Amino acid sequence: MRSTETIFALSTGHLPSGIAIVRMSGPGVRHALEKVSGSVPPPRVARFGAFSHDGEVLDHGIMLFFPGPASATGEDCGEFHVHGSPAVVKGLTAALSSLEGFRLAEPGEFSRRAFLNGRMDLTAVESLSDLIAAETDQQRRLALSGVSGRLRDLCLGWRHELQTLRAKVEAELDFSDQDDVEPGLNDTLREQMGSLIGRIEAVAARFREAEIVREGFRVAILGAPNAGKSSLLNALAMRDVAIVSEEPGTTRDLVEVALEIDGYKVIVTDTAGIREGAGIAETMGIERARAAAESADLVILLEDMSNPQPVDLNAKHEVIRVGSKSDIRERDADNYDIVVSSLNGYGIADLVKMVGTRLRERLPGGEGLISVRERHVGHILRARDALLRACEAVEIEIAAEELRVAAVEIGRVVGLGDTEDLLGEIFSRFCIGK
Repeated sequence: MRSTETIFALSTGHLPSGIAIVRMSGPGVRHALEKVSGSVPPPRVARFGAFSHDGEVLDHGIMLFFPGPASATGEDCGEFHVHGSPAVVKGLTAALSSLEGFRLAEPGEFSRRAFLNGRMDLTAVESLSDLIAAETDQQRRLALSGVSGRLRDLCLGWRHELQTLRAKVEAELDFSDQDDVEPGLNDTLREQMGSLIGRIEAVAARFREAEIVREGFRVAILGAPNAGKSSLLNALAMRDVAIVSEEPGTTRDLVEVALEIDGYKVIVTDTAGIREGAGIAETMGIERARAAAESADLVILLEDMSNPQPVDLNAKHEVIRVGSKSDIRERDADNYDIVVSSLNGYGIADLVKMVGTRLRERLPGGEGLISVRERHVGHILRARDALLRACEAVEIEIAAEELRVAAVEIGRVVGLGDTEDLLGEIFSRFCIGK
C-alpha cells in the first residue's frame, strides 16, 4: 500500500510527563525532519538537536529516522522525543499540521498501515492490542505469543496443507485416466483431511483458556444473608470495596473487584444473600446473584459456621465450600473445603491459593496458551465444517470446492482475503499513537 498522506500522533501517555514521543509515518517524514530539526539524521541513529517552528525554538530533544520498507509500518517513519510538556507537544503538533499532506492519525492507523504493508498479520495486530492492555504477567505472555506469530504459523501451515490437498484432488479430477496418478488417492486424502480436522478442532477448543487469561477468571461469592460475603470480598481485595452491615439484604447489586493470583487476572464478585421470602428489590438482587453464579468459572459458597443456612446450587457449578467467621466459632473443617475469618485473616491466604489451583486446573501445562479469539474460532470452525463436507463428498468436484472454502476461511484468520469489514472494528480499539 502506498500512502499519499503522512500521519502523526503523540504515542506516549498523558501529559505532562517526563518525555513525549511524537511519531510519524508516510511519504513526508524526511521533509518534516528537515523542516523541524534542520536535517534528516542517519537511519536508526538517535541525534540530539533543536526543534523549531516559524523561527521559534520549541524544545531540544532526540530525533530518529526509519526509512521504509524496513520500518514498523513499512513506510518512512520518524520520531521526535521531546519533554512531556503540553505546550511543547502542542507546538510540535502545530508545526507538523502546517506541512502539506500531514494530518493527525486515527486510532490504530499506524498498526493498520503495518498490516496493509505486510509488516504484521491480523492475529499479531489483535495481540498487539492485547499487549497494550495487559495488566498481568499471564496476559502479557498470552499477547506476546500472538505477536510472535504462533497462531499465524499454525494457520499458514494449515492453509498450505489445504492447498496441497486441493491440488491432489484436482489432479485426480483432471488426470484420473493417467498412469502417474496413484490409485486409491481418495482414501489417503480422507485420512489427511481427518488429521487436519482433529488439529483444527484442538486449537478451537483452546478458546476458553485464552479468554480466561485475557478477560479474567470469574469467581462468584454466594451464600445466605449475613454469611460474610462482603467482608470476604474486602479481605481478598485488602481494602473496603463492599458495604458491610449486619442488616440482611444490604448487598443487592453485584460488586466486583479484580485481583491478580499467580500472574492471572481473577474477577471476584460479591452477590446478594440468597434466601426465601425476600422483597421485590432484594429478589432482583438474588436473581442477579444466581446469574453471576451461572456465568462464573468458580463459585465460593460461603456459610456462616455460627448460623449455617444452606444454599442450593446447580450441580454443574464448580464450588469451593467455605466456612466463615472462624473467629467466633470453633474451626470445624469437616463440612467445608476451608474455613476462614475475614476479621483476623485466618485462612484467607490459603483460600487464595485454592482459587489459584482451581484456575490452573482449567489451563494447559507446559505447551502454553494460544492467543485464540472468538473471531478466529468462527473462521476455524467454518473451515472445519468445509473439511467435513469434503470428506463426505461423493463427487470429487464438490470436495475440491470445499477445500477451497476451508483455505479461504483459514486465510481470513491472519488477514488474507476479504477482511476489509473487520479492519475498522479491530483498529478502532487502538489508541491514537498506535
